[in-house]
Amino acid sequence: MTSVADFLVELGTEELPPKALLTLRDAFRDGIVAAVDDAGLSHGDVLAYATPRRLAVIVNGLQTEQPTQQIDSRGPPIAVAYKDGQPTKAAEAFAAKNGVTLAELTTVKTDKGEWLYYSGKIAGAKASDLLPEIVATSLAALPIPKRMRWGNNSVEFVRPAHWLVMLLGKDVVDAEILGLSAGRVTFGHRFHAPDGITLQSPDKYRDALYEHGKVIADFDERRSLIVAAAKQAAEEVGGTAILEPAVVDEVTALVEWPVPCVGQFNNGFLRLPPEVLTSTLQDHQRYFPVAGDQGLKPMFIAFSNIASKDMSEVQRGNERVVLPRLADAAFFWDQDSARPLAERIEALKSVVYQKGLGSLYDKSQRVAQLAGLVAGYLKDDVGCVNRAAELSRTDLLTAMVGEFPELQGRMGFYYALHDGEPQAVAVALQEQYMPRHAGDDLPASSTGQALSLADRLDTLAGIFALGKRPSGNKDPFGLRRQALAIVRILIECNIDVDLPSLLASAIELQPADCDSDVADELYGFIMDRMRTWYIAGQAPDFAPGDVTAEMFEAVLSRAPESPLDFHARLLAVYRFMALDEAVSLAAANKRIANILKKAESGKQKIVVEELFDGAAEKTLFDAVQKLLPGHKLDLGKRNYQSALKRLAELREPVDGYFDEVMVMTDDGKQRANRIAQLEQIRRLFLDVADISCIPAAN
Repeated sequence: MTSVADFLVELGTEELPPKALLTLRDAFRDGIVAAVDDAGLSHGDVLAYATPRRLAVIVNGLQTEQPTQQIDSRGPPIAVAYKDGQPTKAAEAFAAKNGVTLAELTTVKTDKGEWLYYSGKIAGAKASDLLPEIVATSLAALPIPKRMRWGNNSVEFVRPAHWLVMLLGKDVVDAEILGLSAGRVTFGHRFHAPDGITLQSPDKYRDALYEHGKVIADFDERRSLIVAAAKQAAEEVGGTAILEPAVVDEVTALVEWPVPCVGQFNNGFLRLPPEVLTSTLQDHQRYFPVAGDQGLKPMFIAFSNIASKDMSEVQRGNERVVLPRLADAAFFWDQDSARPLAERIEALKSVVYQKGLGSLYDKSQRVAQLAGLVAGYLKDDVGCVNRAAELSRTDLLTAMVGEFPELQGRMGFYYALHDGEPQAVAVALQEQYMPRHAGDDLPASSTGQALSLADRLDTLAGIFALGKRPSGNKDPFGLRRQALAIVRILIECNIDVDLPSLLASAIELQPADCDSDVADELYGFIMDRMRTWYIAGQAPDFAPGDVTAEMFEAVLSRAPESPLDFHARLLAVYRFMALDEAVSLAAANKRIANILKKAESGKQKIVVEELFDGAAEKTLFDAVQKLLPGHKLDLGKRNYQSALKRLAELREPVDGYFDEVMVMTDDGKQRANRIAQLEQIRRLFLDVADISCIPAAN
């Protein structure tokens, strides 16, 4: 019976980068799991731990030795292995390859001759011999952008490494990694428990650190404690803690023994926009703001990494630290508010937007023209849209946005209101950046929608005009995200535009010379993002798996000018394919398409009833004539679902037609008439989509 033992590896370091801690933890775990699996060692659950000063992995129930392997290997032919009764180099090489002598080799006969052969068993390697390389390789593969050296060592890691624990069961694994010899001694909290802690076995690791080291090793457990403590602290002062997930993760990565305290600041700072206070507290100090019934309260929750005997001193220390930050923010606000945004428009001329595409002023002027075109589709106030476009980049020149770049747009909103600009303009300045990321909210106002679309259209057109298209995984300008944002706004906000026309206008406005086919390339690029969006089931009305690549191509082949129209067609195709008649009609469309490719089509446009020869042709003709009026009405209303459902009624007459009619008859007039009839059927379906693209047709 194969023996198993738990395996623990812990690397102790200087404080690790907090924003990278989770990534390092998961990558270390995944690297070890992959290497253990590749080595053929079975195991149970794998646990990963991470604190500011350590990365650790426990592999439960690790097989302590690789299974014995049966080796059956055929070597060179006997005629090659021996010459004049003496072994050749080929025979000796085969024996050496299998780690045996020539005497241990046998022969095997086949219908093609006799061959040198080896059959035997190789004992598996011990896990204790494999683990040093597994751990070293996993550490070397961690996603560390920049490694550092320390002391006189030549080894490199993200931070200086100080201790290494490697236990397989109760035994220390003999290893030297990053200049450290593996042992069984770990270290607890830097201040509460600085002395070494001797571990007897991996299963005692977590409890030993908690009880003797004042360290909560499990990141997720530590995070949950921080969230619970922050909520309780906020409730005790009559508020609610604002717990931004990214900030919670960073605080968790900064402490091993989290202890909360509530700090306060002067009420006068509440005159600042709440986002300014929140950014100051969260981004600069890693504090959690506290919200009350009427907005933010003049207090925050901080977490210390020590359990101080006098927490009031910890509180005062945090308050002293945050005061100058808030004072700076108040100074920026007062300084920026003293000068209207409009006075910064001229200064945009001195700020380069992108080499070859002019200044920020030039971009805002292009965006204004494009936004005016979009406003026409939205029936929005063009003057309001143009004003928003002119001011769209001015808040980038304010001191507040210089200090808090993440507040661009939002500060434009506040400064515009302060300047007395129309509400719609102020809102648009904030909404122009929406959506900022996948799943983010979309601009709700028509002016904001026009500005957001225009800005992205200009960005895409400009970068494509420069020939700097995304390549592989490289997308330095975030063009894929920009393209998807355009699609989301148009479809989810129900905006009907002629996208190719807007793209052509955007390209025409660019100062960079570009090829005439850039507009087509840009349209194709946006369609590619749409395809991914639909197939992933992220589009409204669809779930993952609803849309296939072939369904998307069926609609794309019709090149709808409006993404909103595209969406309606795709939804119609999806629901059509659920009908009983869909498979038969898709197959018929495929057959018709193949016939028309080979036939001399286009010469006869009108179907002549007098040339019919049999009931099937007449039956199909009458069925088509019956549905034509309703079909035209459906198309006019973009009721594509009704149009395809109506066309589903052609299943029986189409099936009957192909059962009884020979399209490619020798009679030239009848052949032309039948081709014309098939073209008529084909056009009816193509009015919505080319369903012959769908696999059901094959």
